[in-house]
Amino acid sequence: MSSPGFQFKQFYVKHDRCAMKVGTDGVLLGAWAGGMSSCGSILDIGTGSGVVALMLAQRYEGARIVGIEINEDACEQACENFESSPWRENMWAKHCSLQDFACVCEDVYDLIVSNPPFFKDSLKNPNENRSLARHADTLPHSVLLELAAQLLHPEGLFCVILPSDLIDEFLGLALVQGLYECRRMDVHPASHTPPKRTMLALSKKKSASPARERLIIETDGRHCYSEDYQKLTKAFYLDK
Repeated sequence: MSSPGFQFKQFYVKHDRCAMKVGTDGVLLGAWAGGMSSCGSILDIGTGSGVVALMLAQRYEGARIVGIEINEDACEQACENFESSPWRENMWAKHCSLQDFACVCEDVYDLIVSNPPFFKDSLKNPNENRSLARHADTLPHSVLLELAAQLLHPEGLFCVILPSDLIDEFLGLALVQGLYECRRMDVHPASHTPPKRTMLALSKKKSASPARERLIIETDGRHCYSEDYQKLTKAFYLDK
């Protein structure tokens, strides 16, 4: 039986009502996204349990954070997680699609993050909620990028994590919306394996030489985490 939640250093995340549980992708994005010295407003697209939003609340104390989520159960659980956190006064979860949110939102955000759905052609999971969370039918990447560009501050960053084999296509779609790669981290499960995930930071400003980094998660076998991975997640994971 899976755990009903996950304990971080400064907050607890319940995820038993969420299709996608707390996992490595979300934790990596929450620890890596941004990089700016200060951030006043954050939008988390597809917040799920709210784990990425909570990590960013810890990193950017005082930031106003909105998480939007299309699944009602997950959104209610994100609300509970936000309410039980030290940053409850600055966090809100909204049950809506990105398309509906963008129609009524009059704000722009310093930082937008998303761990977006990415399956397009594979068979759908029998678990409808998990399938919805992982398939791009409800939020095609072209729409995600168009609306993220609309909601992004001119000086802001849009950060995502995706399977590495989708990055070239995603960057091509980003260019159409006037979004440019300014930072990238390729994530390798082990030193001898190709990257499985890639994190991107996109900006409305062109960068002459985007910063590129490489992260290896495990070095000497399962659960033997690299120094770089431990350094990236140290502020969040409980010490063992």
